[in-house]
Amino acid sequence: MKDKILVFIPMYNCEKQIVRVIDQLSGEVGKYLAEAIIVNNRSTDNGEEAVVEKIKESSFSFPVSVLRNVENYGLGGSHKVAFEYAIKHDFDYVIVLHGDDQGSIADLLPALKSGGYRKYDCCLGARFAPKSRLDGYSKFRIFGNHVFDFIFTVVMKRKVYDLGAGLNLYRVDMLKDRYFHTYPDNLTFNVYMLMATKAYEQHYCFFPLSWRETDQVSNAKVMSQAVKTLKMAVGFLIKGKEFLEQDSREKKIEQYEYQVVHREEGKQ
Repeated sequence: MKDKILVFIPMYNCEKQIVRVIDQLSGEVGKYLAEAIIVNNRSTDNGEEAVVEKIKESSFSFPVSVLRNVENYGLGGSHKVAFEYAIKHDFDYVIVLHGDDQGSIADLLPALKSGGYRKYDCCLGARFAPKSRLDGYSKFRIFGNHVFDFIFTVVMKRKVYDLGAGLNLYRVDMLKDRYFHTYPDNLTFNVYMLMATKAYEQHYCFFPLSWRETDQVSNAKVMSQAVKTLKMAVGFLIKGKEFLEQDSREKKIEQYEYQVVHREEGKQ
């Protein structure tokens, strides 16, 4: 039986890039998708309008919806919106594909074709895995990422190739106990999800990415992000699962709400 797979595209101020990401859903990969949602985290540019126009003029065999967060929840908060959507609508898997067009969903095609993803609770895209290709990455950023990958390899006692890139696949059954709800709503959300694979003994794998930086604008503040990440490594090393089970959000939100801005049904 064919799996019901949702693609979640988080969007924040990436008007130029998001339309290129929508194009990635065409072609061969579309055969494996049941639905796509673009979650607008209260962008201040014209990205939402650009997305609506793009999906109106496109022809997909599956529904595509544009959701708008009720408030700016952060990248982690947008993940929570999408995970709840996947749970509510009985999807089997959810693919996360960032809207800034750095990654390519085609990197998941080998696993989708073979069905190899079914062996794992999550498949994590890794910019620094063997056979990955980086375009436009500075040597300084590559070095810094390798340092933190090494730190988390020691902490997790398993080789880590990336703390969080913009292409991942998760089994929805694994998400149903909502262990992620109290994770930070900021850019460190993916690091918590990575640590959870160790704490909850999830079966996961890394896969190589084709990663590029061209006209993207990073929302990460390098030094503050590095300090936060180091503190997370120390906290998890000392407390383990207990560290993940504390509420690490700056603002406590009971329910991450959204509005459906636009929806296009699939064209047969």
